[in-house]
Amino acid sequence: MNPSQLIRPFVLQRKWGYLAATLAVAFAEFCQVRIPYILGGFIDRLKVGGAGGHVIVLYAVELAAAAAGYVVLFGIGQTQIGNLGRTWEFETRQRLFAHWETLSSRYFQTRSVGDLLNHSLNDVTSVRQALSMGVNQISQAVFLLLATLFMTIETINLRLTLFSLLPLLFIPVVISLIRPQVRLRSRLVQESLSDMSALAEESFQAIRVIKAVSNEPVEVSRFTRKTQTIVDRQMSLVRLNTLFQALVPLLSGVGFTVGLVYGGWLVIHGGISLGGFVAFTVYLSMLVRPLMQFGIVINLFQNASASVTRIQALLAVEPDIRDPETPVVREMWHGELTARDLTFAYPGTENPALAGVAFDVPAGTTLGIVGRTGAGKTTLLNLLLRDYDPPAGTVLFDGVDIREMRLWDLRHLIAYVPQDGFLFSTSVGNNIAFSQPEVVPDAIEAAATQSRIWDTIQSMPEGIDTLIGERGIMLSGGQRQRTAIARALIKSEAKILILDDSLSAVDTGTESEIIHMLRRVRGKKTTVIAAHRLSAVRDADQIIVLDKGVIVQRGSHRDLIRQPGLYRDLYRIQTGGASLHA
Repeated sequence: MNPSQLIRPFVLQRKWGYLAATLAVAFAEFCQVRIPYILGGFIDRLKVGGAGGHVIVLYAVELAAAAAGYVVLFGIGQTQIGNLGRTWEFETRQRLFAHWETLSSRYFQTRSVGDLLNHSLNDVTSVRQALSMGVNQISQAVFLLLATLFMTIETINLRLTLFSLLPLLFIPVVISLIRPQVRLRSRLVQESLSDMSALAEESFQAIRVIKAVSNEPVEVSRFTRKTQTIVDRQMSLVRLNTLFQALVPLLSGVGFTVGLVYGGWLVIHGGISLGGFVAFTVYLSMLVRPLMQFGIVINLFQNASASVTRIQALLAVEPDIRDPETPVVREMWHGELTARDLTFAYPGTENPALAGVAFDVPAGTTLGIVGRTGAGKTTLLNLLLRDYDPPAGTVLFDGVDIREMRLWDLRHLIAYVPQDGFLFSTSVGNNIAFSQPEVVPDAIEAAATQSRIWDTIQSMPEGIDTLIGERGIMLSGGQRQRTAIARALIKSEAKILILDDSLSAVDTGTESEIIHMLRRVRGKKTTVIAAHRLSAVRDADQIIVLDKGVIVQRGSHRDLIRQPGLYRDLYRIQTGGASLHA
């Protein structure tokens, strides 16, 4: 993506706003350059002795009008340009977040959250500064420079102006030499900030583990090394900027010296008036500011250029899971699930995580999925959700290949409870109503009652409005899982409920109550339960047993405990050798 593709559409869409702001700045600078001219004329009137009281008042009013015009017009232009920059910042952050929401889970498994946040914060801010402060300063510098040159050439002396500006012609050479290094060092600073953000985010998430093993000094040391890298790279950039900002005043000082010597000579020999010389010295000092601004703008644009490249790299990422060109759309879905010779290997791996998996789950029945750790249970559920794409024709929803369904339809029809039962740092009520924010408190209570968490919520200080902290840290593991189950149950339109080992932290008594409740409340809706504990699937209509990605057994609980094999071995281990007729 060309850098202009990120900025040009925004600027073109708001071209009239930028034009109005630029014109305001241009007229403001015109007012400003009138001030030395008025001052020079006043000095010449004083010199010839023709400045009475009314003349002094006239010049004072003219100076005040020019100053007031500059303040008002420049304020309007600066405010407008600043507002446009903030608008770009807002829209780009919205665009980034919306884009991230379209990407699959696989993308976030390979990217640091801290790095992504750095894009949304530092990189976007860097570009906004270029679009607001940078555009403001470059327009101000250009118009001030042109207006000042016009006034010195037109009203004072062309040769004096050219001689005084001669040393300043070296500034573009300095800029061309320094600019590539500024861009490189700006990019290195941004990369260091991303690394630091990633480390901080990781440490905050693992804070309990860090404290449990007294690893705080090690983490502080790691963070210190990251921040030291940032300091070193920022200081390298500061030194380069300082060199540039020192050269500009130096060259400007040489120009001012030339102007002072040659201008003084012209005054002595009658080439220009004393008032004209005073005005010229003021103009010459005014020329230093736009030249300094050019340096600041160059740095801003170089920083922004590196940030634009990083933002564009994010926006250029294509989602690997997307809607088909001609999706199958139905008014009514029932919830039948079918797998046909499902074989799947994760990208970058050779050994399949699943091989030849096949089953049929009629609508309204319950499928249990069991097996040792790493057997492929979560992989199978991820494929049902299209977190990863299964091979074409291997996973069907009501006889339709799920790859031919709209993603929104598929996921709208599924209520999913992951292993970790992730909760948001808001109230327990908002967590339950996450997918249905418009539901009434009665619906929240009903879902919480069904998941056996309502009594716990009632004992909380503020009931459903109680804040539960980052990732639900205020709740126990079992409470988090039951809250996540309530969040799935409130999604009443879902035809399929998927529980990915979502009862592992719940005691067996509560687990049994929840399982029986699901059969009673969900009626004719399909349920898929993946679990390590066989007690969670013993009432399922059918159970498949996975081992190294292959179905090695299938049947009901009663049938499987009577057959030699993995299921019976797991049952004996978990029940301590209980009767096989349980």
